[in-house]
Amino acid sequence: MVRLPVSIFPPKLVNGNTSFLHKKDQCLFLLNLCSSIDHLSQIHAQIQVSALQQDTHLISQLIQFSSLSLKNLRYAQSILDHSVNPLPPSAWNHLIRGYAASKSPRDAIRVFLRMRRDGITPNSLTFPFLLKACSSCFAIREGKQIHGNAIRYGFDCDVYVNNNLIHFYGRSKKVLDACKVFDNMLLRTLVSWNSVITSCVESSWLGYAIRYFVKMRDFGFEPDETTMVLMLTVCAENGNLGLGRWIHSQVIERGMLMNLQLGTALVDMYAKSGALCYAKLVFDRMGVKNVWTWSAMILGLAQHGFAKEGLQLFLKMISKSSIRPNSVTFVGVLCACSHAGLVDDGFRYFHEMEHEYGIKPMIIHYGAMVDMLGRAGYLKEAYNFIMSMPLQPDPIVWRTLLSACTVHDAKDNTGVANKVMKELLQLEPRRAGNLVMVANMYADTGMWEKAGKVRRVLKDGRLKKKGGESCFELAGSIHRFSSGYNSLDGREYIYNLLDGLNLHMQNVYAYEARTLLRRHGRKVGHGSGHGGTQVGLGWGKRLGFFLKNYKI
Repeated sequence: MVRLPVSIFPPKLVNGNTSFLHKKDQCLFLLNLCSSIDHLSQIHAQIQVSALQQDTHLISQLIQFSSLSLKNLRYAQSILDHSVNPLPPSAWNHLIRGYAASKSPRDAIRVFLRMRRDGITPNSLTFPFLLKACSSCFAIREGKQIHGNAIRYGFDCDVYVNNNLIHFYGRSKKVLDACKVFDNMLLRTLVSWNSVITSCVESSWLGYAIRYFVKMRDFGFEPDETTMVLMLTVCAENGNLGLGRWIHSQVIERGMLMNLQLGTALVDMYAKSGALCYAKLVFDRMGVKNVWTWSAMILGLAQHGFAKEGLQLFLKMISKSSIRPNSVTFVGVLCACSHAGLVDDGFRYFHEMEHEYGIKPMIIHYGAMVDMLGRAGYLKEAYNFIMSMPLQPDPIVWRTLLSACTVHDAKDNTGVANKVMKELLQLEPRRAGNLVMVANMYADTGMWEKAGKVRRVLKDGRLKKKGGESCFELAGSIHRFSSGYNSLDGREYIYNLLDGLNLHMQNVYAYEARTLLRRHGRKVGHGSGHGGTQVGLGWGKRLGFFLKNYKI
């Protein structure tokens, strides 16, 4: 057995004088000085020799130190397995907490089941650790059972348990369940509001996230930096620049610390919303940047027509900072190369990504390469690139190439389009958008019979391509309109209002025309001939002026 260093013993103990400290206190004192599993083993041995193994508090401390400080869960598990007396819930909680934060979170559930079998009653701290474990391993069925156990033991009103329930359901994409838990809470904290907003954001329920944010303010809760980061994410995802600017103004008015997360969220929001001047302004003023900050700015420039500026920023990042690019950075770089038509540079960066930076390309990187080749008109090269991919190409990759074929080779002279059609329809035979695209390609090449067959498939299967959608921002809200369908509430009122405005403008234009005619000493009427033409031109110019400058 390895002996503990003399320096960790109190001088009284080294000299053998134990009158000042009880044996239990000695062991607790040594635990505070422990720094390795060897030291812990010696302390454990001293406990056994001193016949203190029946002291549940001391054993609990051993389990806590082993599982949380040393992260040695196997040793902690062995202590629990060989304990003489039933241990208190805190000892079990230490082990559950350790497993929940480990690479095997399901073992936390196993420990809880044994805890129940041994007749140990869980306390309020047991369930949050269990729910974190279920969130980590996506154990939805077990998490719901643990929710039932929390209710059974009377912890359904515990705010800490409920916060973790919201987090669990949110991570499991059960947003309605997360909202239900939140809505039934009698006591809420700022963490509760942030948890339910996070659940909505992570599942793209952006409207719900905004509603909870408004409710949060109505209930008197002041948002913190975490709340603002979440709301900026909402604005970035739905392009709500007006709301994003308001959030930014609130950050400034409240004197919030512009930390790394908040600054990056602002750059991302402005960049995705197309307000690149504001994104660059925030980016330049940030004292500390990480790879996500640089990536957000590079991707924003690449996607909004500033591909060369995006590539210059990437070169600045790798040359003048110690930050190494990640997979998202290279998505922006490849996107920039695609929009700028820099095929050779794109292949060079694609090679450097894996061989210089050790980043294994994902399907999104291969898709960016296909898009780059397709935009440049290299259809055969793009097809060969797809066929040589180590990953199975998804429908998005094939659809990207087929779209390029419609632009550069509508008549399929290269034969690539026909191959891509077959691959795409094999993966998604009932996607209406694919069938419409294929039917149009057949029609463009004069293959009317095949085009008709595809359209019959659409008709017989009652498949309909989703109509085009447009949106606009008004007073901080996003209003969406779909082609061929109008679900807007109060549309009859809007149409009546537009008819009234149209009539009002006609009256205004008619009045202006009469005024012009009287000014030139002409009769009001609809005569023809040279005089009528002159009046018509004058009215037309005046009408054009009003169309340009009349504000409703």
